[in-house]
Amino acid sequence: MKKTMKFTLMLLVLVMIAAGCGNNKEAESTPAATSTGPVKIKVASLIPPMTDILDIVKPLLKEDGVDMEVVILSDNVQPNEALANKEVDANFFQHVPYMEQFNASKGAKLVPVQPVYDAIYGGYSKRYKNIADLPDGATLVMANDPSNIGRSLQMFAKAGLIKLKDNVGIKATQADITENAKKFKFQEVDLLMLARMLDDADLVAMTPAYASPLGLTPKKDALITEGDDSEFTITLVAREDNKDSDAIQKLAKRISGPEVKKFLEDNYADIALPAF
Repeated sequence: MKKTMKFTLMLLVLVMIAAGCGNNKEAESTPAATSTGPVKIKVASLIPPMTDILDIVKPLLKEDGVDMEVVILSDNVQPNEALANKEVDANFFQHVPYMEQFNASKGAKLVPVQPVYDAIYGGYSKRYKNIADLPDGATLVMANDPSNIGRSLQMFAKAGLIKLKDNVGIKATQADITENAKKFKFQEVDLLMLARMLDDADLVAMTPAYASPLGLTPKKDALITEGDDSEFTITLVAREDNKDSDAIQKLAKRISGPEVKKFLEDNYADIALPAF
């Protein structure tokens, strides 16, 4: 009986030791199993200064444990489609009215996360030095998406080129023009075609992002500009389902940080005003 009890006790001790070792091994392996590298995110964009700003933010985010890949796309529709389809986690190229128009037309749930800068919108011409020199029947060009059509027509109306229906705001279309004394013609083209139209049109409405590569700035070269109360701040955009995620919030903080503000002030003071 004593031998049996001794044997049973020895077995119990061995089992407990084995279990203890097993627990230690499990505890040692837990950090390795749960530890991961930086959180990876993709952000879609188009052209400078948006892409320049993301280049500044990228190494700063690395310090925050976020590895950001910048995806440069070729037109102004792809970044929103990629975001809506969860091919990217955010995009940085647009103003909120453009985003809202995309949501309405596609049933998407994109949301603004962080305003970054106000781009001074202007009308440019290679043929004329003063807006009063525009002849009867001149061709005025604007981007063909609804938000930028309304933005352009508002600017034309503010400059006295046309008159619009009362209170139509940024939803204005050509059908809302009530007076066009000089019989101007209006041409709507893809956003990325605006710069090319300068050779063919009399006046082209565009943001600094498209004017700047041509050596044009709104303060120096634009025949007309919009008011200071613009609703068209260039904004970081995400989706409803990820806007509050840690990585997106870290991106929002960095994209509105002192490094970006200094970059805009040092390099784009004539065309882009920090909005934070």
